[in-house]
Amino acid sequence: MVAYTPMRLPVIAGIIKRRILVNFRVLPEVIQQELPAGFRPKLHNGHAIAGICLIRLEKIRPSGFPEFIGISSENAAHRVAVQWPNADGTLREGVYIGRRDTGSLLNSLAGGRIFPGEHHRGNFRVTDDGDRVDLQMKSRDGTFEVELRAHAADQLPRSSSFDSLESASAFFEPGAIGYSVTTDRRRLDGLRLQTHSWKVKPLEVEMVHSSYFENHALFPAGSAVFDHALIMRDIVHEWHQEDDFRIRESPSA
Repeated sequence: MVAYTPMRLPVIAGIIKRRILVNFRVLPEVIQQELPAGFRPKLHNGHAIAGICLIRLEKIRPSGFPEFIGISSENAAHRVAVQWPNADGTLREGVYIGRRDTGSLLNSLAGGRIFPGEHHRGNFRVTDDGDRVDLQMKSRDGTFEVELRAHAADQLPRSSSFDSLESASAFFEPGAIGYSVTTDRRRLDGLRLQTHSWKVKPLEVEMVHSSYFENHALFPAGSAVFDHALIMRDIVHEWHQEDDFRIRESPSA
């Protein structure tokens, strides 16, 4: 089920300058069609939780190297909270990442080669004054667009399926392992995020646009609804390589 790729750097260190999780609640049977065999959505109050991680990384470098050689980048990842069984039948959890976009040429060249996670190129426009964030991302292949206007808030929106910030935080914190789509459709790159602290705050979203979640060919009207957004800032972290995930040829395989 798994295969190891020893040529890649085992640990990448840096700072998460800004990480925004834009979350949608989705009908489980709809999002299941977007997941490879072996995964099932992790549910909250009967809904799958999917979304977009919009993340600015700074001082990114191999662990143990000085900060001044590190690079910075704006990135976007379309993701779904998922579960999958271990060989002994116990469940693990993390995120399935169907698409990564980056504003960094280096990330696009090195992703999937030097470190796990293949990236597409995207154009990002971001204004962030520490309270308000305006962000636009357009993939260079023309297939994905994201736009967000939001500012700091004290609580989640009343329309959220989560009853508190604490419950939302607890839902996402265990999902440190991400499995990303690769050009080899039978294999997913594995990557684990290790943070030295975990603290999320709510954002009040004034406007959000996602060409993916608004695609009614994938998500019929009403099947994917914006739920809430969270933000983290200035988090020291490391990326650790995980074993690849081998996709079964069919759900019964």
